[in-house]
Amino acid sequence: MIPDSPLPDSLTPNGPVPETLTADQLRARILHRDEQCFVIDKPAGLAVHKAGRITDHLELYLPHLSEPGGEPPKLAHRLDRDTAGCLILGRTPWALKRFGQMFAAGHVEKTYWAVAEGIPERETGVIDLPLLKKIEPGAARSSWTILPDPSGQPAVTEYRVLGSGNGRSWLELRPRTGRTHQIRVHCAAIGCPLVGEPFYGPERRPPGTLHLLARSVAFRMAFEHAPVSTIAPAPEHMRDALSACGWQGE
Repeated sequence: MIPDSPLPDSLTPNGPVPETLTADQLRARILHRDEQCFVIDKPAGLAVHKAGRITDHLELYLPHLSEPGGEPPKLAHRLDRDTAGCLILGRTPWALKRFGQMFAAGHVEKTYWAVAEGIPERETGVIDLPLLKKIEPGAARSSWTILPDPSGQPAVTEYRVLGSGNGRSWLELRPRTGRTHQIRVHCAAIGCPLVGEPFYGPERRPPGTLHLLARSVAFRMAFEHAPVSTIAPAPEHMRDALSACGWQGE
């Protein structure tokens, strides 16, 4: 089961999750900005919104990005708490509605990097495995797990092996669908759970060091808008493992 609780300080990837994220710290994470949206580099270990007992989350700090007297941007989509990288924020009601339409239609291109325990048999492939969110009878609503199940929602992930070393693989992943924990469950299902995986690997590992990065996003909001393409840097907690698999920096 997946408990919805805050991370102990000692289990976060780069030390304690900060009680405050200053305006300068958040602005330093802006990868793209225009009149309609921001793309920021979300830090690993910080939830994007309040859930259950989680009280420290990104939405608390979004007012740092608002114009004087203006409304703060809002989440256009979500990333897992432990996932780092590209996160889109809408700055206007039209932008938020448009992003909702684009994500639903698959018109936002998302690419992830991960380091996995194990190496897939094939260098490229497609994982087509429906996923079901399961809550045990009598369990708290915030306790759940995602299971491969033929009766679940369709879920499809493309993958490519970019490198390998020491029994691990550096993977590029492109989800065609956007199910909760999709990449994490799909990688575990092919025998390659992600490094630092607390729930879907062979061991019950502490959360906070998941080796999963939302590496890039690309989209075009409308014909009259310029295309947007952003890339997030590899976070510190993934760099050694990526290097061992052949990554040579940005």
